[in-house]
Amino acid sequence: MANDIPALINSLNGSLPENAYEISDTLGHIGEEEVLVAMLKLLSHGNDENRIIASRTLGKLKDNAAALPNLLEAITAKENVSIAGDLLVALEGFDISDRFVEIFKLYLFGSFKVSNIAKDLLDYKEFDITPRVIKKAKKHWNHYSNNIKHDDAYQLRKVEVEEMFEDMEDFTKG
Repeated sequence: MANDIPALINSLNGSLPENAYEISDTLGHIGEEEVLVAMLKLLSHGNDENRIIASRTLGKLKDNAAALPNLLEAITAKENVSIAGDLLVALEGFDISDRFVEIFKLYLFGSFKVSNIAKDLLDYKEFDITPRVIKKAKKHWNHYSNNIKHDDAYQLRKVEVEEMFEDMEDFTKG
């Protein structure tokens, strides 16, 4: 079964079989360019479940850096608003060390699910933090802060973000 890459890919292109996750794992393990290209194409499939399985498979590929821009674009696409959190989970399998600001924006402006997944990524993934990254993140925080109701949820988020900025600034000072 693992030798027939086109058949495995094709099985994820229509109505998903019961073993779709196993197929995703197999394709992720195979990890050839053919799989990456097919999963990128599947990210624009008409069915939500197919797009989710494509993102999951991309996250399992060993050499998946080329797919990161497409996946980030899919996460923020209007047609994926209802599955953005499911797509975002796949970032766990990517090197997102240079994507702090993008993940931070998802944390601030995403739905409840997206925001929580983004926060987990911010908390547990490694990021390249520079003064410029902090400056950009603060710009987004200011935009968010100036355009949201300052209720209890905001106050909690404000504490989290201020601690985050403080930690990042301490880190850059070395």
